[in-house]
Amino acid sequence: MTDYLIDTNHLSPLISEGHTLRSKLLRQNRLGDSFGIATPALVELLYGIRILPRARQNLEEWRQLSVVFTYHSIERRDAEQAASLQIELRRVGWQLGIVDALIGAVALRYDLTLLTTDKDFARIPDLKVENWLSASGNLNG
Repeated sequence: MTDYLIDTNHLSPLISEGHTLRSKLLRQNRLGDSFGIATPALVELLYGIRILPRARQNLEEWRQLSVVFTYHSIERRDAEQAASLQIELRRVGWQLGIVDALIGAVALRYDLTLLTTDKDFARIPDLKVENWLSASGNLNG
């Protein structure tokens, strides 16, 4: 069993009922994997699905699917960790946005594997990352 945290780029396709990522997530959940969402990713998702013409349908799909997830609020230690990550990566010439830094900090705090397509996360030390939307399924290979 694996405990995952989901970035927005993996959340958005889940709203489409027939998307293969949705099927895989629900199957893995039935097999015992758990899935979480950090507050910044939830905000990005809700904003994104509510500005589209299909807002009402999107929200209904989300309400049905939302019960699968654990929700992780941002705590002070996450903010401190996120700032440290940004500083550390900036020193080696890499920019990490605030939202990504917060998501990374939550994944590290709970020792979660992050599902994302964003290669910026691969630069965060000790962060486990997978990409279920790529052919290989792994950001690092």
